[in-house]
Amino acid sequence: QLQASGGGLVQAGGSLTLSCSTSGLTFSGYCMGWFRQAPGKDREYVGGISKNGRKTYYADSVKGRFTISRDNAKSTVYLQLSSLNPEDTAVYTCAADRVYSSMYDYVTSRASDYDYWGQGTLVTVSS
Repeated sequence: QLQASGGGLVQAGGSLTLSCSTSGLTFSGYCMGWFRQAPGKDREYVGGISKNGRKTYYADSVKGRFTISRDNAKSTVYLQLSSLNPEDTAVYTCAADRVYSSMYDYVTSRASDYDYWGQGTLVTVSS
């Protein structure tokens, strides 16, 4: 089970940190990803982190503004959002992709690769 939290209303230029806690899976064996879906738009990949936390990948639209990290001891992945603008308004969802034991640095942006999805958390950025 995955549960995202930390969303809310923030002014443009502000920051927010989202958390995704997991249970029922061996967290350290999963690549984790964040996706978002804005009203009336398709789901968009935001970024991901390898199971060992050493590799991250970001969509161009958030690169340099968002940071993904994970704490395997807490089975939690984080998404730090900064320099927010109204175009970042969306429901943010975390997802988990089980990877082979040797794929320590693997990160995927394909939604179809992810095995488990959490409930989203809404981020609203006001102008």
